[in-house]
Amino acid sequence: MQRRHFLQTASALGLTQAASAAREDVPKYRLVTPYGKEGNMGMPGLFPGSLVSVHAPKSFDPAADKADPATVEAMLDRCMAALTGEKTAAAAWRRFFNPQDTVGIKLNCSGAPQIMSHPSVVAAIVKNLVAVGVPAKNIWLYERFPDQVRTVGYPSWLPEGVNILAAETSRGSLRNYDPRVYAEVNFFGEEDTRSCLVRLISERLTKIINVPNMKDHGASGVTGCLKNIAYGSFHNVARSHHDAKTNTLTFIGTLAAMEPLRSRTVLHVMDGLKGVWHGGPFAPVPRFRFFPRRMLVGTDPVAIDRVLLDVIEAKRKAEGAISVWDRDPRSLKRGRGFRDDPNSNNFIREPGHIEYASTLGLGTYDMARIRVQEFGIE
Repeated sequence: MQRRHFLQTASALGLTQAASAAREDVPKYRLVTPYGKEGNMGMPGLFPGSLVSVHAPKSFDPAADKADPATVEAMLDRCMAALTGEKTAAAAWRRFFNPQDTVGIKLNCSGAPQIMSHPSVVAAIVKNLVAVGVPAKNIWLYERFPDQVRTVGYPSWLPEGVNILAAETSRGSLRNYDPRVYAEVNFFGEEDTRSCLVRLISERLTKIINVPNMKDHGASGVTGCLKNIAYGSFHNVARSHHDAKTNTLTFIGTLAAMEPLRSRTVLHVMDGLKGVWHGGPFAPVPRFRFFPRRMLVGTDPVAIDRVLLDVIEAKRKAEGAISVWDRDPRSLKRGRGFRDDPNSNNFIREPGHIEYASTLGLGTYDMARIRVQEFGIE
């Protein structure tokens, strides 16, 4: 672990001149961290530009609102073996984790209890970690807000000893954030211009597994691997939106690229048992929920999110909704007007945040250079 003090800027993170010139309003970031790059497993990871997609119709029953744990485990096994080229899932997990690791699992509970990192998926991940020797006491599920986490009921799915941390014991609490690791930027003249990293990441975890969902997002277009690991690991991030303007185009990738978050995030397991095609990241309107019954696994968050973008865009098109790329000010509505109308936006969306993240070296955006292995389980 490096203890040199870094002041990083967008250019220091590898932002190309062409990308920075793409928008005149790219904010100026001041990134402060005492950590540098650690090893070679961080994003885009051991398998850049590669992911595995498994579809299993029996994985989730919408009528009963229940997952089938055995099918979910089989999906994860197939993904891991195919991703790594190993003959068994156990050998695949050993490529990433060992008994000396302290492993974080980044949940997504913003749409709970309807759409979240499903406990059957999280339980399958934990089962494999324990199988390769990671002690249960060295496994940490984490998210930002306790009220969201409580609605899911993770403890009943997990072995004794696994930890669950909600960083903000009360909304706005800073106790569980590290003041040494922060992004400073003034978006709209806000009073607090810093966003600090969850202290668990900097002080305890050696590796992180990111477990996002398949969701659209009113500000960022979609919310997948990149937004979950970025906005879910720092505080004071909602300030990036104001009126119709959102700075998600650059803020998501900038946060995801910060150390030590980047180096320690080694695996992404996208839970597509359920999804949201309008109104995300929340899921208040039942008709906007759908059931892909898919799992996407890889080490490259940009590649996975690029595939997610096509999934959400295709679903919206099939439902007769406007594109996530729509930037027409006439489409803007706020509150219930947006929530109930899939032909409206509450912000000028920024699905381009995925391509922008690729300019920071976080992964591969060009579909022609992304290898997707697809499997089905009956």
